[in-house]
Amino acid sequence: MTLTQLRYLVAIADSGLNITLAAERVHATQPGLSKQLKQLEDELGFQLFIRKGKSLDAVTHAGRHVLERARTILAEAANIRSIAANLRNEARGELRIATTHTQARFALPVAIGALAQSYPQVSVHLQPGRDTEVLAQLEAGRVDLAVISSAGAPPASGIALPAYRWHRVIVAPQDHPLVSDGQPPSLDELALLPLVSYESSLKADSSLRRAFDAADLRPQIAMTAGDADLIKTYVRAGLGVGVLAEMAMLESDTDLRTLPVDHLFPQCTTWIVLRRESVLREYVLEFITQFAPHLDRRDVVRALASDTPPTEWSAVPHWRERPAIPQADVA
Repeated sequence: MTLTQLRYLVAIADSGLNITLAAERVHATQPGLSKQLKQLEDELGFQLFIRKGKSLDAVTHAGRHVLERARTILAEAANIRSIAANLRNEARGELRIATTHTQARFALPVAIGALAQSYPQVSVHLQPGRDTEVLAQLEAGRVDLAVISSAGAPPASGIALPAYRWHRVIVAPQDHPLVSDGQPPSLDELALLPLVSYESSLKADSSLRRAFDAADLRPQIAMTAGDADLIKTYVRAGLGVGVLAEMAMLESDTDLRTLPVDHLFPQCTTWIVLRRESVLREYVLEFITQFAPHLDRRDVVRALASDTPPTEWSAVPHWRERPAIPQADVA
């Protein structure tokens, strides 16, 4: 049994049992991956997957147990490599971040730019996706950390560090009646208007939907998108008023008017989520420091090593208290 075989096994499981996709993800050939899988099964004395013809159809009961242990072994092997690299003061490597489109586009550029100045030999790989995809990538070990937001409790998986707090805003064309009214909009007014918002707004547990439900109102979601720029595009096209994260509004959006709705929707928190008991490379800690300066790196390391990480972090800033992002950095 080798680490390579275990890595291939996990890749197959995380690729939906698609051998071709798994081979691409681990930079192997399909025949080579299949050969390593067969050798592993021969050594163990049982099949890890149920086969249907030449395809894999499901993970066997025994295979699920082996997969669970394989993930643990691979995570510990990665920790050992991180320890060794830190002891060698190695300043090169990769930082893989799973996050949403809004965070990637509007919140992360300054921190990533600062990291590039301190660690020019570290390459950063962003993997934007939906909220559920982001945490799944972290749990599968395909990324080093996740950056994700919630309106309530922190994400249940991993160690969640609060980066900053923020609110939603309403966005409308300059000539929209909401703008000319000059008053903060009410939920009753918004319930009468078509809304353009994030895909998460369709979920029953969406904090936006809960706010309307609490007032016994039903929002008219005319369109959803995973990208804040798309939301603004379709607001400009007249499909409705936008509901989006405040950091997605730029000084260059002069044709749109931003209306604060702090009084209508709950405050959100953007979290940095790490795998439990992971050993971080020094440049990962540097990125966390740049993105969330209020988080002391020693506290971060202690939180990862603790069985009961802190549930409260003090002095979490609001987005409006952070330095402005230069327009060139997000263009």
